Amino acid sequence: MLRKAVNASVHVVQKYLPEPFIFAILLTFVAFIVAMPVGHQTPVEVLSNWGNGVWGLLAFSMQMALVLVCGSTLADAPSIKKGLDKLSSLPKKPVGAIALVSFVSAVACWINWGFGLIIGVIFAKSIARKLRGVDYRLLIASAYSGFVVWHGGISGSIPLALATPGEALTDTTMGVVTAPIPISQTILSLDNIVLSIVIIIALVTVNSLMHPKGKGVVEIDPDLLKEDETEDKFTPSTPAEKAENSMVISILIAIMGFGYLIIKLFVNGESLDLNSVIMLFLFLGIVLHKTPIAYVKSMTKAATGSAGILLQFPFYAGIMGIMTGVSADGVSLAGEISRVCVAISNEHTFPLLTFLSAGIVNIFIPSGGGQWAVQAPIMMPAGAAIGVSPAITGMAIAWGDAWTNLIQPFWAIPALAIAKLGAKDIMGFCIINLIVTGVIICTSFYVRTFIGI
Repeated sequence: MLRKAVNASVHVVQKYLPEPFIFAILLTFVAFIVAMPVGHQTPVEVLSNWGNGVWGLLAFSMQMALVLVCGSTLADAPSIKKGLDKLSSLPKKPVGAIALVSFVSAVACWINWGFGLIIGVIFAKSIARKLRGVDYRLLIASAYSGFVVWHGGISGSIPLALATPGEALTDTTMGVVTAPIPISQTILSLDNIVLSIVIIIALVTVNSLMHPKGKGVVEIDPDLLKEDETEDKFTPSTPAEKAENSMVISILIAIMGFGYLIIKLFVNGESLDLNSVIMLFLFLGIVLHKTPIAYVKSMTKAATGSAGILLQFPFYAGIMGIMTGVSADGVSLAGEISRVCVAISNEHTFPLLTFLSAGIVNIFIPSGGGQWAVQAPIMMPAGAAIGVSPAITGMAIAWGDAWTNLIQPFWAIPALAIAKLGAKDIMGFCIINLIVTGVIICTSFYVRTFIGI
């Protein structure tokens, strides 16, 4: 039964899912058309909102490009490659490889999404180089599937926003939350930890069961994944060459970088945010490549994979502009989706419908921060009015935002660039994960309203 569903899903995706750039353009058209009647906007207003939003993700685009490039360059360091090579020898059978990659990726994403997104795919590639008979498409899909738990983890932007004091929290929640909600009530609450564990177990199980048999397995030639191992061996003679090949320079600049991170994380007690992860990747890579010129060469090689990010993110920023653009009547498309959810909710169905509406909005606004800014002013007051805890409402938005990432190519772009695959190669498997995790999360939010947790 499951195998038939997987085969059907893979077939449909392979036939109908376009290249991610085309997908972004089609989403733009859909948002543009729907925003006029639903958002009460004229074509000129929608066009203006789109154009004004196009450059709204420039900083985030740079962050994602650096996550990809610095993460890939770190993995290219000789010592890291040797470590991954040893770990990749653990699974002896394809199903074991799928299970291990699923687990490693999910746990890493729960700790930090930027770290998990890159490490999971790099680990999967390392296994594919050594193990014969493993389906490469499913291996990469398993590495990406762990991304669904990130908003329930310790780097989730929405629960962290709820835990951050200041006027922004009160303003965004329309005065519902005036004091920070500690992560002990969101990320580290018993129900959220149990939900995260259940989803990780489900991913490991379902991904393992999805592995094709016989001729259905799509392998990749290990030679295609081999990295260039040649090294330039020469004796530096000029001052410039000596500086380029100086380990001292690498160590000194790395000390500065690590020193800053220690002060930020352990002295000031700040969280491990995306910028911190990038810095960690950057300076670890510099040290492990030993010389500045070795790091430059490795990064130059890795930078070619960032093309998808640079091309597609402005279009998603434009879609966000359409979704969040407010008409003269004070109406936005994303806001209307949330209001429909509120209109048909009661105290028991509100968290469930909040989760589902967040999943829909996330297809068009694949950014936790952007989605929080749109949905929090509507969902938080509505939840409070019918007696739902702000912590539960916030986590429902967070899980909805993470859930449909499984079928949103936006977040898969860095992973696919490293894996050298297209979105249609993995999304058939991800649809099955979407259904399974959706049932689990829906059940969790529906049940907890009855037992009061």
